[in-house]
Amino acid sequence: MVLRIARFIAKAILWWVAITVSLVLVLRFLPVTYTATMLMDERSVTRDWEPLSRIDRNMVSAVIAAEDGKFCEHNGFDTEAIEQALEERAAGGRERGASTISQQTAKNVFLWQGGGWFRKGLEAYFTVLIETLWSKRRIMEVYLNVAETGLGTYGVESGAQRYFGHSAARLSADEASRIAAVLPSPKTREAVNPGGFTRRYGNTIERRIAQVRRDGLDACIYD
Repeated sequence: MVLRIARFIAKAILWWVAITVSLVLVLRFLPVTYTATMLMDERSVTRDWEPLSRIDRNMVSAVIAAEDGKFCEHNGFDTEAIEQALEERAAGGRERGASTISQQTAKNVFLWQGGGWFRKGLEAYFTVLIETLWSKRRIMEVYLNVAETGLGTYGVESGAQRYFGHSAARLSADEASRIAAVLPSPKTREAVNPGGFTRRYGNTIERRIAQVRRDGLDACIYD
């Protein structure tokens, strides 16, 4: 009986690995047209897939500046940021977000929103897969196409059209920074006429764009 259960578990694990690896490999080449988050959205969803070649470099620099300055260096996890977040949580301080762009992409594409250790474990698993099977450029391309940029709005192309009335192919540093400032809380922040904190945060991101370029923090995408 124990042996039979062990065999069943082993087969289930093998099937899980085979299916998930195959899915990640397929999405290395095909556009991600829908995600669980989009399907669960109660609003009418607006989304427009654009290859990275048609997304302004300012947008890439802005999300690196805002979300993950070590994107080109790490293997999916920013261990230093995770350690700092754990220390702050243990000290009872304000919880700091430590998710990388790779982790957010894994969550947005393959999983659902929300917390919990089970989902976090799956997020880590898919993060390893995409870091192994996708290029950094592909991870960034998918992230910029599936991230929620406003109520019922997904991807920076839809966000650019919603907020500024033109394509993401020609975003100014200011426009890209304002979209990046919305990403942590797209349901409560606006890129047009933003509130005090969002406006200040966007200005900070815009100043950091020059540093991203100067220090080659986006080199894994464009070199």
